[in-house]
Amino acid sequence: MPELPEVETVRRGLNQMTRGLEIVGGDVLLARTVAHPFLVADFLAGLQRSAIAQWHRRGKYLLAELTRSGQAAGWLGVHLRMTGQLLWLLQDDPLQKHTRIRLFFSDRRELRFVDMRTFGRLWWVSPEEELDNAIAGLQKLGPEPFSADFSLDYLAQALSHRRRPIKNALLDQSLVAGVGNIYADEALFLSGIRPTTLCTVLRRTQIQRLHKQLIQVLQASIEVGGTSFSSFLDVRGINGNYGGVAQVYNREGQPCRTCGQPIQRIKLAGRSAHFCLQCQK
Repeated sequence: MPELPEVETVRRGLNQMTRGLEIVGGDVLLARTVAHPFLVADFLAGLQRSAIAQWHRRGKYLLAELTRSGQAAGWLGVHLRMTGQLLWLLQDDPLQKHTRIRLFFSDRRELRFVDMRTFGRLWWVSPEEELDNAIAGLQKLGPEPFSADFSLDYLAQALSHRRRPIKNALLDQSLVAGVGNIYADEALFLSGIRPTTLCTVLRRTQIQRLHKQLIQVLQASIEVGGTSFSSFLDVRGINGNYGGVAQVYNREGQPCRTCGQPIQRIKLAGRSAHFCLQCQK
């Protein structure tokens, strides 16, 4: 599943490609991809003749602020889930096999939502509706990792009452928005903390390292366009480059880049966790 760096990479690309352009039509090829409103016709009608003012990101959600004739025209929301991709293409480019939604723009280009596993969702939220009410998942999100709200004191307090492995806690979107399997594994390695360590036994110094490394690893991945794990592509169809320098994620059995010991992989709450027995205590 694309995580914060991948979604942020897509957001930046969308702002470069689509900001100021008008949506002149669309085609929904799989109705259940539209999460809101209930009728596909209402979804397309709401977007018709609206322009992209700005793309925002909240956790793993992409949110396009819409205008029409200088007035607010609601929001277009997107969640890529496991395999969703947003591709910026010419309207006569060949249609990908798993294309679910096409949005046509005034410059003869289109924003195409492609999703093999069909878990991704799109929303149109009218200007009269509360965004958080229409996209309920937004209500459950914790602070953004780069925000002032995600302070060391906040993280220490939030972990102090969680009797669960730290890896599981980092995947909880109510703790910190946007972090997933890849960057939780990477931040824990760089912090020297095993993923099985209970939150309640972490020392202040360990939490301080984790706080710093989590922010740094997310920033480093954004700078190289995310990873190419799970077939991630940006809006131009280009892979991210972080995967080639990952310390532990997806490297089971390979030598640790620090000590040479083979990277281990275990299951925690149904999710894989990669770590080094020597470097992480």
